Amino acid sequence: MNTKSNKPTLKENKGIAQPQIVSKTAISNIKKKRKSPLSSEKLIKGILEGNITALSQAITLVESKNSRHLKKANTILKACLPHANQSIRIGITGVPGVGKSTFIEAFGMHLTALNKKVAVLAVDPSSSITRGSILGDKTRMEDLVKNKSAFIRPSASGNSLGGVARKTRETIILCEAAGFDTIVIETVGVGQSETAVHSMVDFFLLLKLAGAGDELQGIKRGIIEMADTIAINKADGDNLKRAKLAKVEFNRALHLYPEKSSNWQPKVVICSAINNEGVAALWAIIEDYFSKTSKNNYFEEKRKAQNKYWLLQTIEEQLKSDFFNSKKIKKELLKQMQLIEGNKTTPFAAAEYLLGLK
Repeated sequence: MNTKSNKPTLKENKGIAQPQIVSKTAISNIKKKRKSPLSSEKLIKGILEGNITALSQAITLVESKNSRHLKKANTILKACLPHANQSIRIGITGVPGVGKSTFIEAFGMHLTALNKKVAVLAVDPSSSITRGSILGDKTRMEDLVKNKSAFIRPSASGNSLGGVARKTRETIILCEAAGFDTIVIETVGVGQSETAVHSMVDFFLLLKLAGAGDELQGIKRGIIEMADTIAINKADGDNLKRAKLAKVEFNRALHLYPEKSSNWQPKVVICSAINNEGVAALWAIIEDYFSKTSKNNYFEEKRKAQNKYWLLQTIEEQLKSDFFNSKKIKKELLKQMQLIEGNKTTPFAAAEYLLGLK
């Protein structure tokens, strides 16, 4: 009698193990490197030697909101400070679409051709909803980013005043210590508060467009009053005639203001960054500005005033951080918000109560 076998008709043979593409030792070494960031001493040494990797890591520490990074960042900044303050700091602002990135690339390439070392601190606008930023300035400055004499650092603006990234002031110190003699700060340029960047640079350049119809808006915002030079960009092709007319209009607007304490009369120039026209002439104006303000001591006095301003700003920022990071404040703040929602207190009374807590 035949009996049926319970064994399956199909048989699965044992497969061959896949070879390891990367050895376990290599993976372990990679993990160790990631877990072991450079020490403060090594970062300081690298910065002073002009090492871009060390500079980038130090800037990341300075920008970090992690309290554990604060001590390390302060150690690095203190060591770099004696090697700073040897650069020209230029702030550049303008509305979106004015061609800031294109201009800065042409400007940077011109300066590196003159054997200058240029650091570009490009501030990217952050979303008020997601808090995210594209940080795409490196992709917009394709030639400058490849230049060995240039360093481009995009940073998110966050909720900082005037479209300037938090800790930009400290980043300037690190770049100067790394040997960069020209620091360019590109602001977001979308609001009415470019005061922050004006308070940390030596020369303030305002980029404008011809026919934008914002001459009076610029006056109302006070931005023209802060400018040391106005450059009307995209002055090429059919737009050249409009740019020349805009130059006349802005010159008239500048004469509405009293003389600056620097004794410098702001200039108006036209340029075409895409055609690299007017960039050299603009640099000549900036050199003239530094020559005059250095002779009349305005340059040095302004630097001193900037340091005092940023001392007060740093104190305010630290007080704010300490206040909102307090466990007691966090707990009471939640209660006060609930009371406000229930119409049992006012925002002003709640603020007074919270500020009175020890």
